[in-house]
Amino acid sequence: MQLTRYVDANAPLCRLISALAWRPGFVPTHLPQVQVLSWDHYVASSPQIYEPSLMILAQGSKLARLGPRTLEYGAGHYLVQALSVPFMCETFATAQAPLLGVAVDIDRTVLAELVQHLPAETPAPQAQTPQSMTSAALDAPMRASVERLLECLQDPLDAQVLGPARVREVLYTALRGPQAGVLRALVEQQGHFARIGAALSFLREHYSEPLGVEALAERANMSVSTFHEHFKRCTELAPMQYLKRLRLLKAQQMLLGEGVGVAQAAHRVGYQSSSQFSREYKRQFARSPGEEQPYQSLPV
Repeated sequence: MQLTRYVDANAPLCRLISALAWRPGFVPTHLPQVQVLSWDHYVASSPQIYEPSLMILAQGSKLARLGPRTLEYGAGHYLVQALSVPFMCETFATAQAPLLGVAVDIDRTVLAELVQHLPAETPAPQAQTPQSMTSAALDAPMRASVERLLECLQDPLDAQVLGPARVREVLYTALRGPQAGVLRALVEQQGHFARIGAALSFLREHYSEPLGVEALAERANMSVSTFHEHFKRCTELAPMQYLKRLRLLKAQQMLLGEGVGVAQAAHRVGYQSSSQFSREYKRQFARSPGEEQPYQSLPV
């Protein structure tokens, strides 16, 4: 009965997403901050990384494993990906009931502006390190705000004129929801969580460059030991482990989505040795980079 209620309530979302999802996987829309997602078969647990975003599913479900934690989210919940952290992802979908979703980027500048307008009685972020990945109920206000966003994306002019305001509305609705604490912590500039978030943003932009923990800690204005401690709390990985995982996931995207060669992919993500790259790639994905088939749909 509960599943039927979710299916009925999400029918408009499914229709709007289907109209935009012209191929499997993540599909860009008229707004760079928004992608739609569709997938029509089961995908076994595999490494994945998302940009900081809200992932709202209208149909199908996913199982996310981050360290010791397991999160299941589907038609009745949405994922709050506050930090870009690698995790294991399992996808449940069929041709008859494909996975349908929409991803809305979390823009920290917009988020910070919205936080300034929240009423004083809004709960402050928790003192302890928030969870970088959490799920929340897809309640009526969030569902309605996502519907309005998807409706304007059906028309390029509507998307250009109304789209930015619709994205702000979705972020604002999330800030009024049960996971407001983690989103607020993301823009509390003096907090450790926000500083680690900034360090992760830097890593995503400079992952192919030679990077060390000392330089990253200095950028975060933290001691090396404090940076290492909070980085691992937020990501479940040490900084250099995170960098290696990020490089391998980026390389997989290049091998599958761009059809580049193994040596070129290794070089582009910052490896000096193709053989070392191949060994670490096989350890991560249980297959060698040479076995990847170019132009496959990327894992979701």
